Amino acid sequence: MEEQELCPRFERGMQIISKRWSGLIVHRLMQGPQRFCNIESGLPSLSGRVLSERLKELEQEGIVHRAVYPETPVRIEYSLTPKGRALEPIFREIEKWAGDWVEEAPDDYEP
Repeated sequence: MEEQELCPRFERGMQIISKRWSGLIVHRLMQGPQRFCNIESGLPSLSGRVLSERLKELEQEGIVHRAVYPETPVRIEYSLTPKGRALEPIFREIEKWAGDWVEEAPDDYEP
């Protein structure tokens, strides 16, 4: 059987989205622009330090936009870019697949 090489773009895309917490952060931002504290409270097992790192990485990849509003106090909101919103159909299909095939984790499960 002939071995096929993995497409480098597909591999890179999977690395970006599958990095721990990145997919859940993108999924959370599909609800609309959010402040850091809202994202953090929506993902209670995620530390603020890791959330900050992942948001920076997703911003560098062009998936997340960071908007700073010059108010007092300064307001910062995160939202999906068009590149990030293009992931929505994929995430909706994963939601459907999970609903059909994945059982809920036990209460003592740690991601």
